[in-house]
Amino acid sequence: MKIKEIRLPGQKKSRARTLLLLSGGLDSLLAGKVLEEQGVEIVGLTFESVFFDASRAVVAAEKLSWPLILAEITEEQIRIVEQPRYGYGRHLNPCIDCHGQMVKLAARLLPRYEADFISTGEVLGERPMSQNRQALELVEKSGEARWLVLRPLSARLLPPTRPEELGLVNRQQLLDLSGRCRQRQIELARYYGLTDYPAPAGGCLLTDAVFAEKLKKLRDWRGEWRREDIDLIKLGRVFFEDEGLIIVGRDEEENKKLANTALASDLLLTLPDFKGPLTVVRFKNKDKDSLVLGKFGEEKGRETVEAGQSLEIFNRPLLKKAALLTIRYSRYRQTEEAAVILVSPFRAQSRNFKKEEWKPYL
Repeated sequence: MKIKEIRLPGQKKSRARTLLLLSGGLDSLLAGKVLEEQGVEIVGLTFESVFFDASRAVVAAEKLSWPLILAEITEEQIRIVEQPRYGYGRHLNPCIDCHGQMVKLAARLLPRYEADFISTGEVLGERPMSQNRQALELVEKSGEARWLVLRPLSARLLPPTRPEELGLVNRQQLLDLSGRCRQRQIELARYYGLTDYPAPAGGCLLTDAVFAEKLKKLRDWRGEWRREDIDLIKLGRVFFEDEGLIIVGRDEEENKKLANTALASDLLLTLPDFKGPLTVVRFKNKDKDSLVLGKFGEEKGRETVEAGQSLEIFNRPLLKKAALLTIRYSRYRQTEEAAVILVSPFRAQSRNFKKEEWKPYL
């Protein structure tokens, strides 16, 4: 876990302070407002990983002037997705394990930020699989924070927590929300003057069916999950080949993201006028020989590869397929002949291909 203090909380001034697990969604905002109404100091704690970002929480905390702590937990997330104790949801989402992990990490931060307890925006029964009574209990148990997790929106339907028993929070002023109907949340939003909040949505790529399938294929291809691979398959059209990955950008914005996501060892292909896809090729084996350089000798250097040798580079099956897919997803697919440029890691060099070569991919 890597901590970034977006807005550092000051010295504790009231008798109670909570670390609020802040997603930026309406439920977590309401949970904070309910507690704030009782004089509890709110310190937002949000998480980001390769599977989800913290942008909504950052915006929400700024608007409400709440201190905000951001925890980057990609490595912890990958380990949980690999071996979830309580299994997956509909796709590759280990929601109970994930929530338990967040609670566990939050519990470790309580002393650091002078907080007395953890609070969340969870609503009993809102998500039948991960927010039923048993699931909420498992989250506390696996998070090693028994009786320290207060759920203000459903607290009166749940057993009393330590902050309630200690008088830090008045249980009678907490709520008894349950189920999937959000009418009461909408009414509360009006009451608290919350007008600009996102529509309810998971926000986690692990709940997305298409991404989950790509993630499974990635595990089969690599034998494990690595952050740099996951970052790459979040973009473009993804092709898994025995020798490596091919990612073809779908638009200009995605081309920019691919360029920023590519590793120094990846190969980048594009078209002569750059008005088309950027394609990233990542070899499974990152040795120099696998990256084509070795065939021509490292002593030649990247800037001295001759044009004739570039033709041999494009004869490698993975590079050739990547080049043909680059043409296939460009306007040049209707022409009789088109060129593809290898722009990295060598100096720019190209090869022409004929329509019959990329026609099978149309």
